[in-house]
Amino acid sequence: MTTQQAMKADDRVNGIDVDRLQGTIEAIKAAPALARFTFRAANRWMKGGHSRTSIQGFWGAGAYNERESFVIDSAEPGLILGGDEAPNPFEYILHALLACLTTTFVYHAALRGVRVQAVESRIEGDLDLHGFLGLREDIPRGFHEIRATLRVRADCAEPKLRELVQLAQQRSPVFEMMTSAVRLSLTCEVM
Repeated sequence: MTTQQAMKADDRVNGIDVDRLQGTIEAIKAAPALARFTFRAANRWMKGGHSRTSIQGFWGAGAYNERESFVIDSAEPGLILGGDEAPNPFEYILHALLACLTTTFVYHAALRGVRVQAVESRIEGDLDLHGFLGLREDIPRGFHEIRATLRVRADCAEPKLRELVQLAQQRSPVFEMMTSAVRLSLTCEVM
């Protein structure tokens, strides 16, 4: 490792280049439009409860950003007449929530100089198929309760740790999307 690489490694907290993150914050303060992002995905039904999503570039920081394509399959478990080829959409939502909470926690800890040694998390979501199947209108079609736990080991006292977990909840974009109304429109186009 060169001296320059060693110095760069020292500028990182929790694997985050804090100077670069601070630079991003300052750039957005100076030019708020840089904060606007549009992420895209395209899905194709395969068969039964199985579909495949392709995720490629995105719009952000004032430009289109090319990147390698990601392919994600989704399917239903056999118990719900699927082939169990992949996690179902509900499981991806739980994954997205935990991943976002974890990332938000680690980034905000890094900004505050708190070094994190480990983060482990668990999540459960309860739903009832009556709403999805149209059997009962009074039952939500999605999760009606989600319980998540972050287990963290970091170089700070427990009150600071709890404060950072609360901050992760307050700043997590996925947490906010799941707990507030998001404008969503759906159109149909004939193939």
